[in-house]
Amino acid sequence: MDKNYYITTPIYYPSAKPHMGHAYSSIIADFFARFKRIDGYKVYFLTGTDEHGLKIQRAAEKKGVEPLAFCDEISKTFKNLSKTLNLTNNDFIRTTESRHKKSVQYLWEELKKNDDIYLSKYSGWYSVSDEAFYNEDEIEDLDNKKVATSSKSSVEWVDEESYFFRLSKWEKPLLEFYEKNPDFISPASRKNEVISFVKSGLKDLSVSRKSFSWGIKVPNDNEHVIYVWLDALTNYISALNYPNKDDELYKKFWPASVHLIGKDILRFHAIYWPAFLLAAKITPPKKVYGHGWILSNEEKMSKSKGNILDPLEIIKQYGLDPLRYYLIKEVSFGNDGNISQERLEDCINSDLANNFGNLCQRVSAFVIKNCDSKVPEKIKFDNDDIKILDEYSQNLDKLRSEIDNQNINYYIDYIVNRLFEANKYFNDQEPWKKKDDKIRLNTIVYTTLEIVRKVTFLLYPIIPQSSLKALKIFNLEEKDVIFQSIGNNEFLKKGSAINKIDILFNKIEKEHD
Repeated sequence: MDKNYYITTPIYYPSAKPHMGHAYSSIIADFFARFKRIDGYKVYFLTGTDEHGLKIQRAAEKKGVEPLAFCDEISKTFKNLSKTLNLTNNDFIRTTESRHKKSVQYLWEELKKNDDIYLSKYSGWYSVSDEAFYNEDEIEDLDNKKVATSSKSSVEWVDEESYFFRLSKWEKPLLEFYEKNPDFISPASRKNEVISFVKSGLKDLSVSRKSFSWGIKVPNDNEHVIYVWLDALTNYISALNYPNKDDELYKKFWPASVHLIGKDILRFHAIYWPAFLLAAKITPPKKVYGHGWILSNEEKMSKSKGNILDPLEIIKQYGLDPLRYYLIKEVSFGNDGNISQERLEDCINSDLANNFGNLCQRVSAFVIKNCDSKVPEKIKFDNDDIKILDEYSQNLDKLRSEIDNQNINYYIDYIVNRLFEANKYFNDQEPWKKKDDKIRLNTIVYTTLEIVRKVTFLLYPIIPQSSLKALKIFNLEEKDVIFQSIGNNEFLKKGSAINKIDILFNKIEKEHD
């Protein structure tokens, strides 16, 4: 079986500059992409920007610039963020590109050909901020204005001619699809929410607008632009050169392994998107994972609330890898996560500086001083050594399956426990007291060096730059990081050189320390 893996972030809406929520989705996707690569998969990792719709048009008008010029500028900040976050994405798609427009118009024609699109009139509530239509029972009054109950975004009444997608026709096929593909929506709590929404009855969906012009035109009807969500969702296949289903990328990577999204856009991805695809006779993705929000003082970050945490500021102050580690470890994946500077500093000091960085330095310094700067050659494992080393080979398949279930927290807890064990092993074995028993000293050193290598390989998808710095101890490079090799207890070549390394993580001096 071909080991292909296609992961996507949401394509970000560039009406304002990136915030921590964007960084979080991207870092998590990058973690999965890196893990799969070191486990021998061919990975395609996509991110990008969603640049059409009334919200963008109004934001551009407010600035007095053309929508495309407005998008060019802000899309660039998202592209730059990908570099700043050290993402390994293969592609960055913009919905203003001609390759995307071609795919969207082709998909529209397919839906029309299959009688899933018809012309009628739309009367109802629309949120410009969410680019979403809402039913009467999804609206409430707040501070004398109508808002969507779920997002609290303002809604306005729309009355215009519109093309509709026969979403109601796909109610039963969608429920059958969910039943046949129980892992399609994750985590389980989100799945129940989607199924109960579909069971409550689906109405046909307005998929075009006439009242503004910033979008992809409906084929053969220039008065209408295609609904921004039908346009945006298509990015996942336009990046693989759809409609050319014989294209190498499309053949290898569709259906997607996982669309990683924020829970607020779950309905679009778990209901509309598979319905569009089924109607166009395209296989839906294998999984849609709706993760929680990154909160700032218990509230969702938003421009209007002025509580946006800037990832660039945090990276400038603490470094990129500490932020990546903190977001992956401290946020319970799938749930909302409240981030705080204090917890970030605790993570840096306790996990990164003490448990990992200090272990790397202690052990390498000991080898340089006592083993002639070389991996010991004459060793003889005893039960204590074999037990701590075998812990890894016995859990490789378990780690793989937890990753396939997006159980990031299991993976990182496993690493934290191994680091605790490694430090305890080195302290308890006291190699500095074994100078009269060279074989035992050598064996403790070899075992600890192997554990440092194994843990560093495991940490690579989370903190890639720091892991590669740590691997300089062994003269190992990125190409040497292979997940399967973590199960090998004698990977390190005996007699090979061990190098001194600089401090990996500086401890944060806390005011109350």
